[in-house]
Amino acid sequence: MIEDQNNENSNPSNRRNFLKNVALFGAAAGIPTVLVQSCTEKKTTSVSESEKDIPLILQSRTLGRGSAAMEVSALGFGVMGMNYHRGPFPDKKAMIKLAHQAVERGVTLFDTAETYGPFINEELVGEALSQFKNKIAITTKFGFNYAGNKINETPAGVNSRPERIREMVEASLKRLNIDTIELLYQHRLDPNVPIEDVAGTVKDLIAEGKVKRFGLCEVSAETIRKAHAVQPVTAIQSEYHLMWREPEKEILPVCEELGIGFVPYSPINRGFLTGSINEYTDFTLGSDNRKILPRFQPEAIRANLKIVEELNKFGRTRGITAAQAALGWLLQKATYIVPIPGTTKLSHLEENLRTLDFTFSAQEWSELEAAVANITIIGDRYPASEQKQVQN
Repeated sequence: MIEDQNNENSNPSNRRNFLKNVALFGAAAGIPTVLVQSCTEKKTTSVSESEKDIPLILQSRTLGRGSAAMEVSALGFGVMGMNYHRGPFPDKKAMIKLAHQAVERGVTLFDTAETYGPFINEELVGEALSQFKNKIAITTKFGFNYAGNKINETPAGVNSRPERIREMVEASLKRLNIDTIELLYQHRLDPNVPIEDVAGTVKDLIAEGKVKRFGLCEVSAETIRKAHAVQPVTAIQSEYHLMWREPEKEILPVCEELGIGFVPYSPINRGFLTGSINEYTDFTLGSDNRKILPRFQPEAIRANLKIVEELNKFGRTRGITAAQAALGWLLQKATYIVPIPGTTKLSHLEENLRTLDFTFSAQEWSELEAAVANITIIGDRYPASEQKQVQN
């Protein structure tokens, strides 16, 4: 599964060969596999064997309520890692092809942001996906100081002034090559602009037809309530996975109360929960931001691998990978949760999508959760400079 991990050579058997190996093991040991080929029964006998194996998302979920509601595939796709923050990047044509393959497999929710690059990720999304704009939802984010839509010489600070939001929307519509933004998030809170003013600006953009829905990223329950009172919020996007469960304290309860969807980014902790990262993994290539994250320092990786061991233990007797166990745990937490893992590889995309093909009891998931909760996690998720930009 994957939030793309461009370092497969550290333990490739955990990834590409796992499904094949577990099938052979299951047959020999008499263990029934829980993975199914979700679209096989819908194919005719004239379809090739390779086509029969293509996973297809048949499940949808709803983010938001009432006029703010948006129906999307049960798993979305985070596009960021295709050309930003994840080491050396594959050829653009290959990424466009992969985006098309995601659409073909039923993914309808694609996430990007102005600041990814900046601008280059939105440009990739526009080139790859604008032809499907009536079939999918493209979401993007504002909140940084790219005045004049120019790349800053110094790191961009936050900026959610109404004029900056409008400037960003006009530029993003052009880069994305779409007529309206399905869901527009505030990427990071701007302490200098009241959230009511931010929500009011987006409300005006919705009335003008340039935006359809409003979302927030990494904010407190209080901020959510204030924004929602001005413009109904469709979704909150925050980091959430077995190694970061802070949203469970206040954010998920307020989402449930107000009928707001929740979109976890980095649902497998930037590839760590796949089991393909170890203390020798090199993050210095390209623009990989994991090299500065405390939890991706060698000593933290070494200690936190105990969590991956628990995921492998859970998955080994059930015919699933560590990544699928991590994603499956998220999906069963609430029906309004829609994770957005990203990848640069078709095999990983399909591995992710097959998570939707299995179900386990609540007791089984609780046992996995308890086992991981007993492990002390080493390292903060962000360095101090980035942590101060989030509210949870």
